[in-house]
Amino acid sequence: MNNIWITTWYTVREALARKVFLFFLGLSALAIIITAIVVNVLSNEALESSITVHDKNLLLDQIVTSIQLMITTPLISLCILLAVFSSASFVPNMLEKGNIDLLLSKPISRLQLLLGKYFGGLLVVFINVAFLVIGIWLVISLRFSIFNFAFLNIILSVTFTFAVLYSLIVLFGVITQGSILGMMSAYFIFLILSPLLYAGRTKFSAVITSDFLKSVIDFFYYIVPKTSELIGNITVNLAVGEGIVDWQPVLTSLGFTVVVMWYAIFIFRKKDF
Repeated sequence: MNNIWITTWYTVREALARKVFLFFLGLSALAIIITAIVVNVLSNEALESSITVHDKNLLLDQIVTSIQLMITTPLISLCILLAVFSSASFVPNMLEKGNIDLLLSKPISRLQLLLGKYFGGLLVVFINVAFLVIGIWLVISLRFSIFNFAFLNIILSVTFTFAVLYSLIVLFGVITQGSILGMMSAYFIFLILSPLLYAGRTKFSAVITSDFLKSVIDFFYYIVPKTSELIGNITVNLAVGEGIVDWQPVLTSLGFTVVVMWYAIFIFRKKDF
């Protein structure tokens, strides 16, 4: 376990050296500053004047949470896209001639080495996502004196979504010793495949008449990680305090991650360096 932690910390230091960490923090700080300027224009009186029901405090809570989500949602998607891009080279850099020879000469197993790289990438993203979400939450909460602590659960859902995609990056990094294929596969699932499969089972299910096509969609739906739902419905439900209503997307995505990481470790152990 100590070796995994050392490799994890080494990965964080690598991100710092490559200015990845600071670049993320800089973008997050800029987003927080812009949020502070925007919400400062809004007033409690303007919000309350639009409320006609008796329980004004309850509705004001919902409006404030909606503002937080409206600002955070596009930033979260951008964070994941940038995280995939910036983390894609961690494993390939480790496998470069000279680097891998030095690492394997140390008293550390290949399992510990790869898990350390994986957790190091997650830690870098977790810190940056936490800084962004907590910053936006704090700015809006202080402005309207309404503190919805459930909103902070977004940090976990976003980090988990990245963890699923990062397992693919690690796998293809080990197989190809490059970053392109892993990065493109992560983008393809996040931007295209997962949203299409989810839409095919929900919005378009009524217009799909072929049972075979429905079976194909269902098959790939359960295999492919549910990033569209993780970053969508589940994140929103966590933010408003409803919790996770349907655990299926979480559990199947977790299963996908475990299998992919197991295969990456299996291949890494077999590789000859």
